Amino acid sequence: MGRLLMGRLNVVSKFGVASLISASMAWGQAPPAQSLALSTEPSTEVAPSVATVTPNPDAGTADIHDTTIDPASLLPDLVSLPFKKTTLIGGTIDKLDRVRDQFTVRIFGGGKMKIFFDPRTHIYRDGNDVSASELRAGDRVYVDTILNGSVVFARNIRLKTAAGGESQGFVVSYRSDNGELMLRDALSPKPLKLKLTPQTRLSDNGHSVAATELIPGTLVTVSFGSQQDGRALAREISILAIPGSNFTFVGKVTGLDLSSSLLTLISATDGKSYEIFLDPSEVGAKNSLRQDADVTVLTQFDGHRYVAKNLTVN
Repeated sequence: MGRLLMGRLNVVSKFGVASLISASMAWGQAPPAQSLALSTEPSTEVAPSVATVTPNPDAGTADIHDTTIDPASLLPDLVSLPFKKTTLIGGTIDKLDRVRDQFTVRIFGGGKMKIFFDPRTHIYRDGNDVSASELRAGDRVYVDTILNGSVVFARNIRLKTAAGGESQGFVVSYRSDNGELMLRDALSPKPLKLKLTPQTRLSDNGHSVAATELIPGTLVTVSFGSQQDGRALAREISILAIPGSNFTFVGKVTGLDLSSSLLTLISATDGKSYEIFLDPSEVGAKNSLRQDADVTVLTQFDGHRYVAKNLTVN
């Protein structure tokens, strides 16, 4: 017992006289006389820090165990995001607040919007996963947003590098004398100005075509880079539709709004989504037309949209 008591006294001595008194009383011993101070003044001694002490008879001293807590374990688990239809927002990051996990986007179409994000948000740069630390004020972004409660939340953020990008829109004008193409991006209020060179590749349905095919209203996709003077240089242009051309779509109806005469389908050919305007003068009411119906639609591109000329429910 003497050996164990000495072990405890060696440990307790580290905590001061007050701890020594407590240890002695716990073993049924009277405290040493010299340790008892006769004073009527209230004690101002600060209580020692609490540690977990476990007697170890074999070692002759006390074992003090330290417990390490992962701070991340103190955070509540994030609930899954609600399954809602997303809205695509394009623009540039105007302000970024990493403390509150939010940023303000200056929208291409005009105005600003505050968007929140957290670890559930997927962030991509040129198709590769990146962390939120990659976000910078001034970045051009496309954000898939949902309304989460009363705030706009980012489900996906796609960053576009300053060195180049991709765009889809309608040809506003093309000048063959200086190779300048003006393109109306669906997300931008101002036309995108591009420079064409002899190295720019133009194609229509996989076949090479001349730049003279870029008439106003032509729907195209463009990949471009940036020159040292800051001008956008068109690398490749693919013609999707020329005004007056006819297209046949076969697929499943994913959206139907008869009040606005708009039908959305997923093409069975390329798996892409297309919006088709149902011209009442050309397409009669179809009692069997409904969500998820398989349809064949003959359309004509008018320079702004696909207009249905004939529709058959398969």
